[in-house]
Amino acid sequence: MCVSDLVGRNKALAVIPFEMVGNYVVVKVRINDSSPLRFILDSGVRNTIITELFPEDNLNLKYIDQKQLQGLGQGKTINTSVSKSNDIILTRAISLTDKTILLLQEDIFNLTSQTGTKINGLLGFDFFSDYITEIDYSKRKIKFYQRESFVAPPEFGIMPMTIENQKMYIHLSILETVSERRSIKMFIDTGAELSAWFQTLTNKAIEIPEKSIQGRIGQGFSGEITGYFARVPQICIANFCVKDPVVAFPDPVAISEIIKNSDRDGTIGSQLLSRFDLIIDVFSKTFYFKPNRNFNKPFVYNIAGIEVVQTLSQLSYFEVINVWNNSPAQKAGVMIGDIVLEVNNENIFKFSLSELRGFFEKPSKRPLRLMLSRDGKHIVLNIKMEAKI
Repeated sequence: MCVSDLVGRNKALAVIPFEMVGNYVVVKVRINDSSPLRFILDSGVRNTIITELFPEDNLNLKYIDQKQLQGLGQGKTINTSVSKSNDIILTRAISLTDKTILLLQEDIFNLTSQTGTKINGLLGFDFFSDYITEIDYSKRKIKFYQRESFVAPPEFGIMPMTIENQKMYIHLSILETVSERRSIKMFIDTGAELSAWFQTLTNKAIEIPEKSIQGRIGQGFSGEITGYFARVPQICIANFCVKDPVVAFPDPVAISEIIKNSDRDGTIGSQLLSRFDLIIDVFSKTFYFKPNRNFNKPFVYNIAGIEVVQTLSQLSYFEVINVWNNSPAQKAGVMIGDIVLEVNNENIFKFSLSELRGFFEKPSKRPLRLMLSRDGKHIVLNIKMEAKI
């Protein structure tokens, strides 16, 4: 087959832009006859989930049932309302049809304040089930192809993918030590804002490296997820290996319910996936990948140990919501509820939430200077920013 034939057969049915918010892919869609809504692309959930609606959002769904969801966290379930037979409209010409949509009865994720931009929910595995889907992280576009005419692009690597209960898995390899390599089965989760996490429950679990720090990994459906962060020498997708990635090891209680009936070793998330341009073909169970310009970016982590959120009503109002135990921020005196006013003598109005978090991830021999507002008073604290892993 000549190149012109390949290009013709792989002409995209639709191309939609997306926005990168931190490491999240954010897509604008309509549901049935709704106003435009903003969703994070999250292959870690089965169905589209609405987490929050705003006064300006126009969405009418018919709910026919209730459903409880269980996920990462401390064991509790979360209640949702279920709506079936909905269309997710990508463009005027193409829609994802007959989809089940869940509405959280309690917004446990607070995605809008966590990202600093309006987020209505999560687009799950259903997003990949009607077409072959390309996520072009380089150009920030998603392309949809008809499976009958699709031909594997020669510039992409290919590996088999398994699908179990609407969850996608691939086998990678990991260099645990300088001499020990092993194959691992990993769940593909585009909505996990980390490079990878590994289970710590079975006898085949990857050992937590001695050089590690304790911290908060994130928020799951069943509650907060804490554990350890560390670096491993390599993680490889086929022959493409990233060096010294920062990975997470959740506390066993946070993953016990989802791991007990699974043989997976862990999850790969957006910090690793976004270093490739991807094509996901659930019909032939094939995963295509091509390293992009982000491939060699260094892996970072929250050195300071500060978590902040931003509200839309006050765009430059950055509030500390968590301070990790024994972190440099806690040792410097940062407290939950503090409002960040300045960072390194620059007014916070200059920065987005993502840019502010970047300061907390940048190692330096010089301390990070923060001016905070606490109980109506301004205080200045200096945080040591020496990397520990």
